[in-house]
Amino acid sequence: MKAQTRTIRALTARDALRQVRVEMGEDAVILSNRRVGDHVEIVAAAHAALAQLEHGGGNEEKENVAQLVKEIRRLQSDLQSQLVSLATPNVHATKKGKIQRSMVRMGFGSALTEQILDQMPEHAGLGWVTQVLERNLRALRGDEVIVGGGGVFALVGPTGVGKTTTTAKLAARAVVRYGAARVGLVTTDSYRVGAHEQLRIYGRILGVPVHTVKDAADLKTTLNGLRDKHLVLVDTMGMGQRDDRVQEQNDQLDTLGVRRLLLLNATCNLHTLEDVVRVYRTPNVLGCIPTKLDEALAMGGILDVAIRHRLPLCYVANGQRVPEDLREANPGGLLQATFNSLEMVGYSSTLPLEFSLENGGMSHA
Repeated sequence: MKAQTRTIRALTARDALRQVRVEMGEDAVILSNRRVGDHVEIVAAAHAALAQLEHGGGNEEKENVAQLVKEIRRLQSDLQSQLVSLATPNVHATKKGKIQRSMVRMGFGSALTEQILDQMPEHAGLGWVTQVLERNLRALRGDEVIVGGGGVFALVGPTGVGKTTTTAKLAARAVVRYGAARVGLVTTDSYRVGAHEQLRIYGRILGVPVHTVKDAADLKTTLNGLRDKHLVLVDTMGMGQRDDRVQEQNDQLDTLGVRRLLLLNATCNLHTLEDVVRVYRTPNVLGCIPTKLDEALAMGGILDVAIRHRLPLCYVANGQRVPEDLREANPGGLLQATFNSLEMVGYSSTLPLEFSLENGGMSHA
């Protein structure tokens, strides 16, 4: 029997099975399989070897051998099934892989992507993924809750995210509904050159005075003086999420009970957005406003942090025009635009790279 038994090694189960069939025939019996280092090892016997066993020896020996052959054939069936599953591309896994690559290109993180795809039924596809994302995206009707509900809202976020322009856009919506006399504008940004002047220009256009405050006590006094206003919007100083003053600002606004709207730059990558949300998020953050959507191609990062942090989308800002380029968030529309952006994301052709580490190249020394 030894002459009719072979041990075959190959890089993949598919290659090993192919080699077994070529060398030992289609009816070869798989006796065992295991992984040895980077290779798959299969021990196979020719079909004739089992037949020889079955018909050789005395009656008692034949009976024992027949039982052994029966067990071998049963094990062969199990092993064959396992090997086929390893050797044959898994259609479901391949489909998942394509969707995973698409989601990563759109900016979604691996944690959320894997969590969703792990639960994806075999018959499902990208449509199912989109529905799950939409079901988990929270949206807040900004015109109803913020503009209509009124109160004091501070717009917070890193430098350059568009807080001043968005403040003016929200103020314009409120002025249209309630009149300039019912709207208040406050800025705490007395550090950045010309920052409060930009808001004052918008204020003059809207007919709303702008109040500049320098510290927490000044802010408290100013807000007390604006209690008769339907809506008061506070344009805060832009600070990087790693600035120690962010926590100080959070504490000041929390002490005064000021609700916040966190502005997130849609052009930022997921890791930066995660850092921003982690630092700026407090219980008084009502929701977020993604900005610069007109500049972003892959918006998955914004949707990813919104889902994982259960951060409601209030509005989206997609340009500099006041008040036109601000609209209420529509999760379905955002997802559609995000998935459509996949076709727009272009990559330059692969350039030749230098891989040689010799003759002046890179060295590990």
